[in-house]
Amino acid sequence: IFLCKRVCSIPRLYHFYPVPICLLCVCVYMQIFKNLIGRLVIGQNGILSTPAVSCIIRKIKAAGGIILTASHSPGGPGGEFGVKFEVANGGPAPDIVSEKIYQISKTLEEYAICPDLRVDLSRLGRQEFDLENKFKPFRVEIVDSVEIYLNLLRSIFDFSAIRNLLTGPNQIKIRIDAMNGVMGPYVRRILCDELGAPANSAINCIPLEDFGGQPPDPNLTYATALLEAMKGGEYGFGAAFDADGDRYMILGQNGFFVNASDSLAIIAANLSCIPYFCQMGVRGFGRSMPTSTALDNLSSVMSALIVRVMVQVHSKGKQMKSIMCLMSVSLGSDHLREKDGLWAVLVWLSILAARRQSVEEIVRDHWAKFGRHYYCRFDYEALEPRTAYFIMRDLEALITDKSFSHQQFAVGNNIYSVERTDSFEYIDPVDGTVTKRQGLRIIFSDASRLIFRMSASSHVRATLRIYAESYEKDPSQHNKEPQAVLSPLIAIALKISQIHERTGRKGPTVIT
Repeated sequence: IFLCKRVCSIPRLYHFYPVPICLLCVCVYMQIFKNLIGRLVIGQNGILSTPAVSCIIRKIKAAGGIILTASHSPGGPGGEFGVKFEVANGGPAPDIVSEKIYQISKTLEEYAICPDLRVDLSRLGRQEFDLENKFKPFRVEIVDSVEIYLNLLRSIFDFSAIRNLLTGPNQIKIRIDAMNGVMGPYVRRILCDELGAPANSAINCIPLEDFGGQPPDPNLTYATALLEAMKGGEYGFGAAFDADGDRYMILGQNGFFVNASDSLAIIAANLSCIPYFCQMGVRGFGRSMPTSTALDNLSSVMSALIVRVMVQVHSKGKQMKSIMCLMSVSLGSDHLREKDGLWAVLVWLSILAARRQSVEEIVRDHWAKFGRHYYCRFDYEALEPRTAYFIMRDLEALITDKSFSHQQFAVGNNIYSVERTDSFEYIDPVDGTVTKRQGLRIIFSDASRLIFRMSASSHVRATLRIYAESYEKDPSQHNKEPQAVLSPLIAIALKISQIHERTGRKGPTVIT
């Protein structure tokens, strides 16, 4: 994104012509790397999930990779379209690399192009082209990205156990929604062809430019087709993926929703179901700061548990070689340097195969053992960036003022006493870099939390997120609706932020 937005001479060109911009990036990167790059690898039909990109970069030892993605965006010619650069380890380029590329890009005087470049993206194999004023040919290789990624997954999971779960005498029916993003070919090839799920188990598997007119966001607001199908009781397991395959959602029979934070804690508690972790072990865990503290509570049964609270995993791929990263609505481990939604779904299927319980039974057993962390996130999307900035600025001034410390809020029969507040900053244990202003935290004396974060989903719009969390140990109190339990905390959040008054909104765009 740094490179394309600044190098393009035609404003906003990258929104409408992704292929020329991709080729421009390739040419610029070739010049940056002194023309050492002479080979371009593309997924068949131009479709690659983000995890598959990471997988291929690592397998072929590529110098890096370019991803054109509409994740978190509506897609299509009228929507935002981002460009991401992956470094040689398969992880997202850290800020220091992006800034270095930008500085070098300002010194470029020329770049070579392929005037006769006509690539059949559907045909596997190598094609060679002549670069302008260069003697060395430029090679384009079309690869089966699904097969390469599938081979990696075969080394991680017990596919025979999952296949027996989906096809054996006690099989469960699954429903998987690719939401018309890039995951369609992966879902059909891996879950249907390889693992035996019926073809009609997979829906919305044709990648579309506009995702069928529905945002490819795997949550209860947008994955309505999946939710309605699951409510009918016919299916025992459901999942949805986002546009590029790094985020996911899990549903159980009758539409039982698995909170993303519960999902990561349950996966961490059941890693013995995964052959990869039985052989390799786990050196630690990571979670993003806004993610529920449900993962932290596992320390009572996992004496060697190390939980690292960090910023979002997209800027911390380098740490995934030493820890298993479990981040908010995304999961990943050291098998790649990216978040991986299908990996998370296969972990869940492995747990179901091993425990022979329903999704709901597994979740409720976990709550009974560790307590329930009621947790939700309110997203206010497409805000005017200036408005969102001033809301966060004023809120930071309010909560970091000494007078706010130990303040009490009475909402109905609930009284919340402020224990501490801060603007979260993260010191990277690998290289010591400091990432500041990653969210505003209010932590109450009963361990309840409120967190405010702003995400610049594009250069013209912003998203403001409010996270609320409350812990309940008593099993008799585990059957309540999260929003009902958290409504006092949300009321406090709305009061001190004044987000509705300052934006004119009557409520959030999405609740997860």
